[in-house]
Amino acid sequence: MTDPVQTWHYGLVARWWAEFNTEGPEIAYFQALIERFGQPALDLACGTGRLLIPFLRAGLDVDGCDISADMIRLCREKAEREGLAPRLYVQPMHELALPGKYRTIVVCGGFGIGGTRQQDQESLRRIFQHLEPGGTLLLDNYLPYEDAEDWQCWLPENRQKLPEPWPASGHRKRAANGDELELRRRVAAMDPLDQVATQQISVELWRDGQMVQREERSLLNRFYFRNELLDMLAAAGFDVLQVLEGYAREAATPDSRILVFIARRPGEPAEAPSVP
Repeated sequence: MTDPVQTWHYGLVARWWAEFNTEGPEIAYFQALIERFGQPALDLACGTGRLLIPFLRAGLDVDGCDISADMIRLCREKAEREGLAPRLYVQPMHELALPGKYRTIVVCGGFGIGGTRQQDQESLRRIFQHLEPGGTLLLDNYLPYEDAEDWQCWLPENRQKLPEPWPASGHRKRAANGDELELRRRVAAMDPLDQVATQQISVELWRDGQMVQREERSLLNRFYFRNELLDMLAAAGFDVLQVLEGYAREAATPDSRILVFIARRPGEPAEAPSVP
């Protein structure tokens, strides 16, 4: 039996993602790279379709896969409202077993979420198996110090204060049907030796001025530095072509907080693309 994966992407959290998490520079960035490196493509950890649905609107041949059945259901509903019919799968990344292979696989914001280091290594191996020879993995990675406030929690004197108190108020937004959702987040625990943070999220559903539902969920976030991921990609069989500044075309620097790895499965694709 494999270790359970600890994520918060269910229930009201999934609805928040579907309603409000719909934009970002990653969309155009990864779309351009899919167009460069080839299709069919897979949006792995696609969630409620923040990237996937714009890809489909643009006419790209992209499938979606996510661990959360709630996220996939909401993604499908959003796609169907636009007359789109994506191929969607519910699978953990480390158990990926899809019927086809891909020229490009995108993992945006999903690596290192919820699982063990061994599961993350297995995820890279499974991704490698799902790429055609010469196929490309596009993987982003938030460095442990990307959030300066959370980074302070790695220090012993600040770890002693965890879990943080819940914020007195959260972010409240109105959904399309008039409901209001209010979200709060806090750091619950930090293990710098294992490079793991446990975060908690609370979402309240408000209707006609009354709170009618509240959910609390936890998420385990496993952090990796650049050289760790380079070693893990190599162990899975990848050739790493570039490590870029997050959502830009420039090489990563010591000031980078988000990295994008462009890694290739060895072999000759039908048409060898140039590296951006």
